[in-house]
Amino acid sequence: MKVFSLISLGLLAAITVNGQTVKKKKAAPVVNRTGAERQFGEGINAEGVKKQLYVIAGEEMQGRETATEGQYKAAAYIADQFKQMGLKPGAKGSWEQFYSLYQDTLTSSTITVAEEVFEFGKDYYASVKDNRSEELSNAQVIYAGYGISTGNYDDYKGLDVKGKVVLLQQGEPRKGDTAFLLSGTRQGSEWASVEKKAAQAVSQGAKAVLVISESLARMGAVSERIKRSGIYTASDDPTESKLNIYFVSSRLAAAIMGKEVNKQLQPDHQAAANKVTIRFAKGVNDMKTSNVLGYLEGADKKEEVLFITAHYDHLGVHDGKVYYGADDDGSGTSAVIEIAAAFMKAKKAGYGPRRSIVFMTVSGEEKGLLGSRYYTDNPIYPLEKTVTDLNIDMIGRIDPDHEKDSNYVYIIGDDKLSSELRTISEMANNMHTHLDLDYKYNDPEDHNRFYYRSDHYMFAQHNIPIIFYFNGVHADYHKPTDTVEKINYELLAKRARLVFYTAWDIANRNERLVVDRNEK
Repeated sequence: MKVFSLISLGLLAAITVNGQTVKKKKAAPVVNRTGAERQFGEGINAEGVKKQLYVIAGEEMQGRETATEGQYKAAAYIADQFKQMGLKPGAKGSWEQFYSLYQDTLTSSTITVAEEVFEFGKDYYASVKDNRSEELSNAQVIYAGYGISTGNYDDYKGLDVKGKVVLLQQGEPRKGDTAFLLSGTRQGSEWASVEKKAAQAVSQGAKAVLVISESLARMGAVSERIKRSGIYTASDDPTESKLNIYFVSSRLAAAIMGKEVNKQLQPDHQAAANKVTIRFAKGVNDMKTSNVLGYLEGADKKEEVLFITAHYDHLGVHDGKVYYGADDDGSGTSAVIEIAAAFMKAKKAGYGPRRSIVFMTVSGEEKGLLGSRYYTDNPIYPLEKTVTDLNIDMIGRIDPDHEKDSNYVYIIGDDKLSSELRTISEMANNMHTHLDLDYKYNDPEDHNRFYYRSDHYMFAQHNIPIIFYFNGVHADYHKPTDTVEKINYELLAKRARLVFYTAWDIANRNERLVVDRNEK
């Protein structure tokens, strides 16, 4: 019995085999992590998060808009913080997972009718992203009413539009003042869709579609903005359309037809009075951006990975004003850095996590969750080994509903995929932080739909349990006034400690979280 007791205590023992003494190696020590978290969690304090945030949301970062110099500076700063604290580069030996974003820009476009040149943004407009560059010279135009072909209603009956441009009305015909003709009810049909009309035009062999728009008068104020597309990833790049769609003014339509075009005008097999020349030329900007990843290797369960995330991008500079994004999401980014530092201190003191932890700050969130989507589409760590994502997006402010009692944080998504995660979260809070955990926005009927609006959702789509930590919106949301002096740093640090303690439990428990739910 003594021999086995000594071995189990990790002491050296010796036995004789074939007359030779063989030394037994020391057993690997089992670190008792239970109860050790408080000494490291308390290191996440107001002073630390404030120091981080004054850099991240400072003037030099210029609002950190994705694929700008400010975002590149922020990425370099975060990577340097991870490096200094002793994390390993988390992106296959690099600190950054680079990816490309694209933006289409209109270089030139005109529509000419009978030598009169019509102006893009004033007389017509078109989607810069969805349309391809093209030039049509002296093309014939056929007026095809609403462009509908179904059942007993066929605007294309007797028309030959092959190789021609089709001019269409927006919407669909009505029956009286209220009901729609096709449905016979107040509810319109699928033919109200421009895409449906365009698909029909393609099947008829048309070259392009002109849709008479009722909203051209309002385009002047935004004409410059519609000359460029939103930013998109390669997976969003549309398959080249078979034809372009142009929304034209009633004045331009009348110039083509040689007469006023109203909704009572019937389709005519005769070509329009005037031919059109359409020129539409665009270019594509290829922009680089990145997610920043720091890796902390676990011990006996290192193949399983916990993610702690925030987005570090914001809105940049517009009309000469910097959108600092101190709360959105400088607060979350600062929290991730300080949480990482706390875990590294624990590891250096001999209390490293059993599971590995990736601290990831993503770009492209404000452009449509592009960075987190890119990561989950191109994972560095197997998604099937990713046990959870704790995502932090805006935890530095107080919303109007909590002005009288600010000791709160909104918890979203904790019960959607795992029946265990809420228990872990609440236990961490009851033991350490004593915040009011507000589940208001976790309600699937909540119209804000916050569960779908931050980076955790990309992980949730892969059945990875998540928690989204959030302070709610406030008057400075997405405005230049979201600045560092308005942050409640004590509260920011306290909320960050809750994330730390929750992560500590998940990283060190015997079994990984169960995935046993599928809730909205």
